[in-house]
Amino acid sequence: MIVMENAVVTYPSFELNCSLQVDEGTITGIVGENGAGKTTLFKALLGLVPIASGSAKINGQDIADLSLADRESIGTVLAESFFNDIYTIKDVNRLLKSFYRKFDESYFLRKCADFHLPKDQKLKEFSTGMKTKLKTLTALSHGAQLLILDEPTSGLDVSARYEILDMLQDYLVAHPQCSILISSHISSDLEKLCDDIYYLKAGKVLLHEETDRLLDAYGVLKVDEEGLGQLDRDFLLYRKRTNYGYDLLTDQRLFYMENYPKVIVEKPTIDQIMLMIMDGDRL
Repeated sequence: MIVMENAVVTYPSFELNCSLQVDEGTITGIVGENGAGKTTLFKALLGLVPIASGSAKINGQDIADLSLADRESIGTVLAESFFNDIYTIKDVNRLLKSFYRKFDESYFLRKCADFHLPKDQKLKEFSTGMKTKLKTLTALSHGAQLLILDEPTSGLDVSARYEILDMLQDYLVAHPQCSILISSHISSDLEKLCDDIYYLKAGKVLLHEETDRLLDAYGVLKVDEEGLGQLDRDFLLYRKRTNYGYDLLTDQRLFYMENYPKVIVEKPTIDQIMLMIMDGDRL
């Protein structure tokens, strides 16, 4: 379980100020454009960058106080980290056996074979997709109770992405007390996988919602200036279109469909909601 409360990470030209919670047995997604703070958030949770104020706890313990055993129970995928390119799968297997007391060698080697990762080929000869698969397998192969996965499907084709997503779902079934925090620039992946989603923009959480409610209750209203003045509900965000009119993001789609039959109300995808958050403003 992860609990962050007003956790602040400061850089000269960027600040992350974030609160979130990832419960046991759930998969939580982080969505945001490049530079929104996703990777900084993950590094803060792993203790790789200092938290200037606020708090971040894993299973009730401050990150700085985690023991070696606690850290071994965390499986990670970070975009810029990887094994030395001169290693082979056999070398990686030996390293993981020495790093993790609960390393499941048979699972790791079986999944490498399933993903057609050659055991004797140097990693520098692997494609981007092959390296991405290997990263995810290393995170899942030692019985982790918390998975922190930054873009684990990056560089994969559709078929391979779904293999990874299915593997994460299977892992949660096999480890029902596990918590998974995952980011992706492919929002449809998170729509398939996640119980809830946080939208980050410029280091801040602009929206947090259960995935089912995002898909069932949210809507985008398309109105002109006159129509905007006739609506009497609060909206989450608005975006002025290049032509005459506005797009309005609401979490009361059915209300508007029933009470404003002349207003165009669209059911948005996760991607469309993200675009509204990236480009929109509050009224």
